[in-house]
Order: sequence, then C-alpha cells, then structure tokens
Amino acid sequence: MMEILATGPLCSVQDMGRKGYRNLGVSTSGAMDQVALRTGNILVGNDQNAAGIEVTVFPFKVRFSGSARIAVTGADCNSKLNEKALLPWWSFDVADGDILSLSPPTSGARAYITVSGGVDVPFVLNSRSTDIKVGFGGFEGRCLRRGDVLSFTSAPGLSGSFGVFPPGDALGRATLPATERGTTFVRAVVGPEYDRFPEATRSAFWDRAWTVTPDSNRTGYRLDGHELHPSAPLSLLSHGIVPGVVQVPPNGKPIVMMSDAQTSGGYPKIATVIDADLWRLAQAPLGSKVRFMEVDIDACVEASIEVTNHLSALACSSWRGPWKQM
Repeated sequence: MMEILATGPLCSVQDMGRKGYRNLGVSTSGAMDQVALRTGNILVGNDQNAAGIEVTVFPFKVRFSGSARIAVTGADCNSKLNEKALLPWWSFDVADGDILSLSPPTSGARAYITVSGGVDVPFVLNSRSTDIKVGFGGFEGRCLRRGDVLSFTSAPGLSGSFGVFPPGDALGRATLPATERGTTFVRAVVGPEYDRFPEATRSAFWDRAWTVTPDSNRTGYRLDGHELHPSAPLSLLSHGIVPGVVQVPPNGKPIVMMSDAQTSGGYPKIATVIDADLWRLAQAPLGSKVRFMEVDIDACVEASIEVTNHLSALACSSWRGPWKQM
C-alpha cells in the first residue's frame, strides 16, 4: 500500500491507455510520456503496460506500507527517499514506512512512479488509466488527493540498485537537431489540410519556435507564436482525430492533441506529431519553446521502430547489461 501525503492537481494513475474505443467516443488517456512509464515498469520487473502514477504538479509525497521495488522516471524532479537524494531514472527497494518525495523538476514536466506489481485499480474498458475529463478509470475516476491509499499487486520484482540513461541520450540522435536550451524539437508529418495554407504560413510553422501556453493540458498543448490562417476559410465536417494531430482553430494558434484528446474535431489539420516523439512534447514545460521538424512516413516508421527496439533491449537485458549500477 502507499498513502499520498502531498500532491497537486492533475496527478493520476495511468497505464498505456484505453485502446480500441475511439469509435465509441472514448479517449485513449494513458501516460503522456509512455517511454518513461514503460521504462519505469521495466526497471521494477513489470509488464510495460502496468499502471503507475503520473505526477504533473509538484511537490508530491507518498508513504509506503510494506516493502516494494519502485522506480522514478521522466522529469528530473530531485526525488528523495527519507530525505536521501536519488538518481533520476533509477530503481530501488523501499521498506515499510519509507517516504518518497518529488520536488519541482529541474528539467522536464512529468514524473512517473512505478512499483513492482503495478498500481492495483480496477480495469475499465481494458485499462487502468484515469479519464480525467469523463471521470472514470484510475483511482475512483479522479485525480489523486492527499490521504488516498493505493494498493499495488504483490510481485517479486528485481534485485539490486540500478537505472538507465534518459531516452534523449539514445533516441532520435540521428535525425533531430542538437538540443537548444529551453527548446524541444519534435518530428511531424504534414496533415490533410496542409496544402490549404499559404506557402509563407507553412514555412512559418516549421521555421519558428512556438511557446507552450499555460492553458495547455492532457487534452492538448496550446501554442503561441505566428498565427496560422488558411488561404481561404475552411468549412470542415467533424472528423476523427488522434493524439499528435496539430489542429488550427480560427484564432490561428495551433493546438497539438495529447493523451486525453477528444475523438473528433472540425478544425483544419496542418500536421501530426509522430507517435515516437509525443513523449518529448509531454516533457516540454509550460512556457518553454517547441520546434517542429518535417519528416516523411518512412522516417516516422523508422522512429517508431527505434523506440520499440530501445525498450526491447532494456527489457531483454539484465541489470548488468547497459544499465548503470550503484
């Protein structure tokens, strides 16, 4: 068991998401940074789809009842166990009464706590993820509050103290530009209405940096910068959309759909962030900059294969392999 001692809004239980129900109007939900969640589950010996805690607002503090193996991945949030500093992207054992605390991150936006066996909440439509907008799944269909007590399934987990290098050190280095401080680069393919925007507007979309605005959330990242307007007014029927789609509403400020995105929309779609880079966007803090890099479908597929291979290599390796040991 683990008791929430301190939390802000929007912290919730998430797994890999609720797949196969968008035709019924049900959002996917799930972890915003799925690479971080999957890696954390690997570090504690879980199935990669096991539910963990997504921490979005800090500080966050939890007390454990009984022993378990846990990992903290995602944002570098200066995590501590009983006031002892822990390394990021690391796994370790906890005992009865131990307190884990996460401070506001020095980099990134979201942290993930995984525990051996996974957070034990009921399955709703084949997922333990919290659908915050509708209010079902996860822990009582809501965000976590102080005093909540979560169970986790008993599992042997792994032994030893070890961790991994953050995925930014391994993924996308061959195609993404060198990181600029405060700027997140994500790859995207052109959208169905791309050609309905004038050439100067299309160039501005790729060439300029966009600011993640404070009204961004799990439904969508709202970006501020150059206004994007089509060559002529567009009247579109509502159509299916998925996380990653970049819609352009009438005010010209693009919105990137994220994990809790609605299942349909009628705004023109100028581009779609590739699935392999959504974790990068999820870790872009409010107020930071985002740059889009145009790629084709082949590059999109190659990036997805790279993520799959990276996680498969971690899952197939022992802690004496590519992982750092303490």
